[in-house]
Amino acid sequence: MSEKQKKNAAVNGAASQAAGEGKQPERVMTNKMGTMPMNRLLLSMALPMMVSMLVQALYNIVDSVFVSMINENALTAVSLAFPIQSLMIALSTGTGVGVNAVLSRSLGERDQENVNKAAENGVFLAIMSYVVFLIVGVLIAKPFYLSQTKDQEIVSYGVTYLTIVCICSIGMFTQMTFEKLLQSTGRTMYTMITQSLGAVINIIFDPILIFGLFGFPKMGVAGAAAATVFGQIVAAGLAIIFNLKVNKDIHLNFRKFRPEKKMIGRIYAVGIPSIIMQAIGSVMTYGMNLILIQFTSTATAVFGVYFKVQSFVFMPVFGLNNGMVPIVAYNYGAGNRKRVKHVAKLSIIYAVSIMMVGLLVFQIFPDKLLAMFNASENMLTIGVPALRIISLSFMFAGFCIVIGSVFQALGNGVYSLAVSVARQLLVLLPAAYLLSLTGKVENVWWAFPIAELMSLAVTLFFYARINKKIISKIGENAADLV
Repeated sequence: MSEKQKKNAAVNGAASQAAGEGKQPERVMTNKMGTMPMNRLLLSMALPMMVSMLVQALYNIVDSVFVSMINENALTAVSLAFPIQSLMIALSTGTGVGVNAVLSRSLGERDQENVNKAAENGVFLAIMSYVVFLIVGVLIAKPFYLSQTKDQEIVSYGVTYLTIVCICSIGMFTQMTFEKLLQSTGRTMYTMITQSLGAVINIIFDPILIFGLFGFPKMGVAGAAAATVFGQIVAAGLAIIFNLKVNKDIHLNFRKFRPEKKMIGRIYAVGIPSIIMQAIGSVMTYGMNLILIQFTSTATAVFGVYFKVQSFVFMPVFGLNNGMVPIVAYNYGAGNRKRVKHVAKLSIIYAVSIMMVGLLVFQIFPDKLLAMFNASENMLTIGVPALRIISLSFMFAGFCIVIGSVFQALGNGVYSLAVSVARQLLVLLPAAYLLSLTGKVENVWWAFPIAELMSLAVTLFFYARINKKIISKIGENAADLV
């Protein structure tokens, strides 16, 4: 019998055994990440996530558009909240990345016990993360704003907004965790539904609660925060229902649950570098706000607007990554080097294409992008060159983002962490500070393309290492599957 025949016989035998044990539906589900044609698999996994991420990006923009209608100080206040919100996202998504990688790899290894343990411990970690930010909302909101500005109106708006977002963040942490469980098993269509529902609810209730429409009270900035957390809580409830009703690859049972140190360690071995990496983004944003507000609060508002608008470019790439990571992790666990390399290559092509379209839009229509936020003449003067200069970094960002996620899926998130530290703390912030000493705010924006060039160089260096040490050796002890 030839090698290929042996492999086919082994696969057929495993399928027959699974059917005999009543596991056929689960086996078919797990198999698609190891057998479906790669381009079709990646698109089927990623497109729902990309659509839902685009809806999230739309929500981010609409949220700020309505807040800007109050006044520019309200927009600045919401922009200054971004570092804390980024920390929440960092903790939830970073933990989710760890759960995703461990769970998908366990599926590839057909280890059902670890699949369930990863899911249950992931939910536990989400609840603990919420407790942390509940405390932040009660104790830290006002000192955080006072450290950035003494403008009492900005502080008042900001403390109100941030307190609500933190105290009611249980929806965000729960939604993120249960969506990651769906992603880990290939059910990304359901995550598209939950994310889209949450974003649509937010978009609908933003103007209603901010301006007091249809008999609702006029809440101002507090209304924007309330609409945000309401959408998250509804989406979280739906994500829980989907996992209980349709996610047959995971069996959650909390009656006898006890946190497991070993499993939490495995989750955070992948997740902590991702958490730190995204938390570093919060530090960078906070540092940039301090640098820019020395020129004018309008420069800070421009920076906040940039982050909202660029999400339309970056969110689809992150959605692509969310579809790619479980495929890489599954095939790594299954010992299939060809499919790991193939999905990485396809993801890079798609990501770079998306980023180049974004670059063109930012170069051609910066004034139109700013006009959505009731931009004053001063904001346009500062913002048009800002968007054009910062967007130059898009040329390299797509490649770096995809390869960073490959590092994480292969259990080497520390490489992504090193790239992020070098880019944002060792290059971007120092460069921005030094350029600010010229006294011209337009020079500060050049720190972004400078930092992205460095990020590209470090990413290529680490990819060469991981390709030599891990990727090239996947399946070395067993023939690669076709």
